[in-house]
Amino acid sequence: MSGYKRMRRQHQKQLIALENKLKAEMDEHRLKLQKEVETHANNSSIELEKLAKKQVAIIEKEAKVAAADEKKFQQQILAQQKKDLTTFLESQKKQYKICKEKIKEEMNEDHSTPKKEKQERISKHKENLQHTQAEEEAHLLTQQRLYYDKNCRFFKRKIMIKRHEVEQQNIREELNKKRTQKEMEHAMLIRHDESTRELEYRQLHTLQKLRMDLIRLQHQTELENQLEYNKRRERELHRKHVMELRQQPKNLKAMEMQIKKQFQDTCKVQTKQYKALKNHQLEVTPKNEHKTILKTLKDEQTRKLAILAEQYEQSINEMMASQALRLDEAQEAECQALRLQLQQEMELLNAYQSKIKMQTEAQHERELQKLEQRVSLRGAHLEQKIEEELAALQKERSERIKNLLERQEREIETFDMESLRMGFGNLVTLDFPKEDYR
Repeated sequence: MSGYKRMRRQHQKQLIALENKLKAEMDEHRLKLQKEVETHANNSSIELEKLAKKQVAIIEKEAKVAAADEKKFQQQILAQQKKDLTTFLESQKKQYKICKEKIKEEMNEDHSTPKKEKQERISKHKENLQHTQAEEEAHLLTQQRLYYDKNCRFFKRKIMIKRHEVEQQNIREELNKKRTQKEMEHAMLIRHDESTRELEYRQLHTLQKLRMDLIRLQHQTELENQLEYNKRRERELHRKHVMELRQQPKNLKAMEMQIKKQFQDTCKVQTKQYKALKNHQLEVTPKNEHKTILKTLKDEQTRKLAILAEQYEQSINEMMASQALRLDEAQEAECQALRLQLQQEMELLNAYQSKIKMQTEAQHERELQKLEQRVSLRGAHLEQKIEEELAALQKERSERIKNLLERQEREIETFDMESLRMGFGNLVTLDFPKEDYR
């Protein structure tokens, strides 16, 4: 029993050592997965920061380009308008000179009109011509200003639309990046769940295999010890029977001596009885008959002693036969009893080992079912988490795009309303041909 207890303690130590080793392995595995999750989260955050900085740089660059283009556009309009104004003024000068020469010719041909009146008519005509040209120049400047303001306003609207397109592109790029990162995270979590499941099943198989191997080893040891015990009991009984067989002649000799002593004692008693009877017969019988009486008594004594001797021999033979038979029966009974006892002990051992094996197999089945339930529940939670996060991401995407489009729409409406208040009308389909203000 002490050997069994020592073996069980050793097996328990082996199981505890394996459990600790497997626990350390699982802790290391989960720590590795946690680090991978944290690394992915950090990398995702860094990527989003880089993307945000990149988008800010793009917006700033687009703003600078737009400002430069707007300035260039304004300068082109102003340069063209300056050129047009110069051409217009030169045309007016030529027209003014032609009109002036024509009036002078007409006045020179008119000899009936006094010179003073002619001078007044020429001055008035010059004044009217200058006034008309001034009005035309003012009208041209007004049209040029309107053209400049309207086209600058239209250009600002184009810049705003382009900025909106960049904003839409940026937010879609950001949301696509977030979705890609989230999908990569989900794929990583699914891979983690699969690797964890494989490790859990492998560890359970390793633990259960060791437990079953130890039980088989224990049962084999118990069986071998029981068989050795059976052999030892049989050898001991055999030695006992051999000793009994060896001791039997001594016992029989003692019993024979006892019977012989009883025989001798009986002979002595008969001899005494014979002597007493002989003396009595001699006393009561005539002397001439003494010889016959002595012979008769002698023959009777001899006959009785012969009978006693025969009885003695018969008693010896019967005693030996009886003792031999009794010993054989006793030894056979002991053999039968020992075989029955050892068989019962072996059956009890087999029943006990079968019970232990069934209990262990039931325990293993419960452990496997528990693991399957835990894995299934964890997988369902992961699937639900993925669905919820994708739904939340889609909701964020829809709301942010919706809010951006609504804000941009309000910004365009506000800009267009302001343009209407400024008198520029609809700028959506604006297309001014060159020199439209003329």
